[in-house]
Amino acid sequence: MVPPPPTVHLLDYVAGNVRSLVNAIEKVGYSVEWVRSPDEVARAERLILPGVGHFGHCLGQLAAAGFLPAVRAHVDAGKPFMGICVGLQALFEGSSEDPAVPGLGFVKGTLDRFDDERKAVPHIGWNSANASGKSLYDLRPESKYYYVHSYKYPYVKGQLEDQGWTVATGSYGGETFVGAVAKGNVLATQFHPEKSGVAGLRVLKAFLNGEGAKTLGQEVAGPAPTGGLTKRVIACLDVRTNDQGDLVVTKGDQYDVREKTDQRGVRNLGKPVELARKYYEQGADEVTFLNITSFRDCPLADLPMLEILRRTSETVFVPLTIGGGIRDTVDTDGTKVSALEIATMYFKSGADKVSIGSDAVLAAEEYHAGGRRLFGNTAIEQIARAYGNQAVVVSVDPKRVYVPNRTDATRHNTIRTRFPGPRGEEYCWYACTIKGGRETRDLDVVELVQAVEAMGAGEILLNCIDRDGTNSGFDLELVEQVKDAVRIPVIASSGAGNPAHFQEVFEKTRTDAALGAGMFHRGEYTVKQVKDYLAEKGLEVRKFEGEL
Repeated sequence: MVPPPPTVHLLDYVAGNVRSLVNAIEKVGYSVEWVRSPDEVARAERLILPGVGHFGHCLGQLAAAGFLPAVRAHVDAGKPFMGICVGLQALFEGSSEDPAVPGLGFVKGTLDRFDDERKAVPHIGWNSANASGKSLYDLRPESKYYYVHSYKYPYVKGQLEDQGWTVATGSYGGETFVGAVAKGNVLATQFHPEKSGVAGLRVLKAFLNGEGAKTLGQEVAGPAPTGGLTKRVIACLDVRTNDQGDLVVTKGDQYDVREKTDQRGVRNLGKPVELARKYYEQGADEVTFLNITSFRDCPLADLPMLEILRRTSETVFVPLTIGGGIRDTVDTDGTKVSALEIATMYFKSGADKVSIGSDAVLAAEEYHAGGRRLFGNTAIEQIARAYGNQAVVVSVDPKRVYVPNRTDATRHNTIRTRFPGPRGEEYCWYACTIKGGRETRDLDVVELVQAVEAMGAGEILLNCIDRDGTNSGFDLELVEQVKDAVRIPVIASSGAGNPAHFQEVFEKTRTDAALGAGMFHRGEYTVKQVKDYLAEKGLEVRKFEGEL
């Protein structure tokens, strides 16, 4: 008889996407049991505190449920303990994110926020965790790890080491921060190992099998560490039902997903779960699913996208974003369901981020009509409060409107363009659209992104109707206008047709990531070819590391 896999215990409080952590733990050969009361902590041998979102919310939930004394007793007893993301931050004495809430105090020091004067915050993406030649749970200098956070512990050489901690660091925009710390039976990572591909699985394995603790702090030889934050390459899958009722990945030509034949069938480019895994294995840094079918007659608990996420997260260990249908709605039995409840269903099924489209435009219109006033009840605000800003992406579908001048032709935020309009117009503004580009609103892209940033969105997915499906490259002017308008990260989307388009958008704009779709689905280029090309041109990218 095959013995059951050894067990690791996870603290259960509202922590966003924990399904991926469970899948990652099972991938390295362990089973998971949930700790749902303080009494159950005592029977845990290995304990993990997962975390996303807000420092005060995390510590407040743990304190209210009575977990904090039990966690301290577990650590004091010398049993293995791991904190992830906010789980690392909880080990410190406090954070400027919520100064009134004390941390556990295992590590002396207080966290502060990244400076957003010259860089996007949150810090989202793949960065280093450099342990400076010391062994730290199989962290490797050539590997990259997935971070998503706004608050960090600033690294000062010798400060934590004098407390007995072995430290790994990352750097972002001139600030060096703590990426991981370990001492004795305790390991904590600011990055998400369950979202860091094979590099992250190695860290989890070293914690769970005890090898990481045995070799902690030993001198190790290895290659020189790589640079800082990488250029993220994201694969996007537009998912909808075809005329036969099957879920397929499709791709629009300026948002038209039907073939240019007499039959006008939905363009079918493959199956969602299989394609997502293929792109992960090619080195995609993230995978985004955009659900462009309403599934109006389907009970919410049976939404096909939930099953797609569940199955994808079993084999894809990079961040997953899901968009489409995340709004207040009424279920088929008449029950009212909030956008937050729908987002929670997606997070529990394996999503790390949710993307909001048309409803963000309508919320932005209300925000500006009310004199830039926040109402607190929008989907963006509710989800960001519960799961953190980094969990909310706003997907923008703008298109060009040409005008003869920038002074009296329109009230909107205009740019002088290098691509004049049909009548030679030298200026344009970008009008926001809803309903898959079918309806144009009197709201420009700057007004939209500034409104949703104020509401708590953590990232902008910047599409462009004019470039969609054209394979002519990204709209660099649009990307720069939006980067000038906000301090949160921006993902450039629409128009990628070859690897040089990715190089162009990374070198000529300040975009934080770039997204491809059709060129990958049609097999014209692989994600690996794009990243190899970028590396040859001297850009920092994450290399896929193969199997565990």
